[in-house]
Amino acid sequence: MCTSILQIAKDGTHLLSRTMDWYRMGSMPLFTPRDYSWKSVYDHHEYKNKYALIGGGGPHDDEVDVSDGINEWGLSVQKLTFSNGSILSTQRNSEKTQLAPFELPFYLLGNFKSVAEIEAYLSEIELMTDEFADQAYGHPELHFTVLDKTGRIVVIEPTKQPMEVRNNPLGILTNSHNFEKQINQLEDYMEFTPAFKAGTVPLNTSKVTTGNFSGKKVPTGSFTPGSRFIRAAYDKERANIPANEDEAVISSWHLLNSVSVPKSTDHQRTYSIYRAATSSESLSYYFEPYDRMSIVKLQLTPEMLNWTKPKFYSVINDLVVDNLNKRDEVPGL
Repeated sequence: MCTSILQIAKDGTHLLSRTMDWYRMGSMPLFTPRDYSWKSVYDHHEYKNKYALIGGGGPHDDEVDVSDGINEWGLSVQKLTFSNGSILSTQRNSEKTQLAPFELPFYLLGNFKSVAEIEAYLSEIELMTDEFADQAYGHPELHFTVLDKTGRIVVIEPTKQPMEVRNNPLGILTNSHNFEKQINQLEDYMEFTPAFKAGTVPLNTSKVTTGNFSGKKVPTGSFTPGSRFIRAAYDKERANIPANEDEAVISSWHLLNSVSVPKSTDHQRTYSIYRAATSSESLSYYFEPYDRMSIVKLQLTPEMLNWTKPKFYSVINDLVVDNLNKRDEVPGL
């Protein structure tokens, strides 16, 4: 369970935000450098990333597990759980790039500049079951949101081999495997523009509805993937377009409020362990753990491109508040 939302600000900022819904907190902001070597848990094949990146995740065996992040070219990738939709490959093939499903974001961020580059190479990538893997990792079902600096946003899904790429100008993704069905269901809640219906939405279009919600249904409050998809799309299309990156972060966090899953251990294991967002223009990563209630920011600066070692940033997951008792009184107020 996760929800992804793209906001495009008036100044051209692309902010891709998300909730990470899981049963335990195991991620932190991180950096990996150019030419970083790592080995896949599938077959221990060694890869070397071309590009530096920042994001959220942590060390994992001989690699780094990245759930979401952005590289030096402004390419952002997120992985989200995927309900009963994955068709994974089984047999080893030395002529293909074969990865455990959870390794795909790290591989894409480390080796591609744009969605177009990924699309051209995607047929060479196979996501694998662990039947003949060097070590067991289960059957992780995932799909992926990918955004580049041009504003093109797509969904990559392993519903067939080679994997499928779907344009997603709506900029919303949750966990269900039938993306077209989810889009069709939105017709009950909003009125799409002719360009959206025709599949001709220009890049960097902030809204894909006419703004007419009269006579339409109002979303429910449940946390099923379908309900979160509808609620996120509905709220995004009704919200003001942010002016810049700061406003986009604020707007995105408020939009995520409606789809953030609270701890409810008597009823389900997963909850929104953190929220995160990437900015394609400033190469920034925003991160907020569940308990902290306060955002931290990591920016991929030019100086960092010369770093040669990965870095992991510990973030305290405790409530952070601004204590007014420790402030000086402002004279005249």
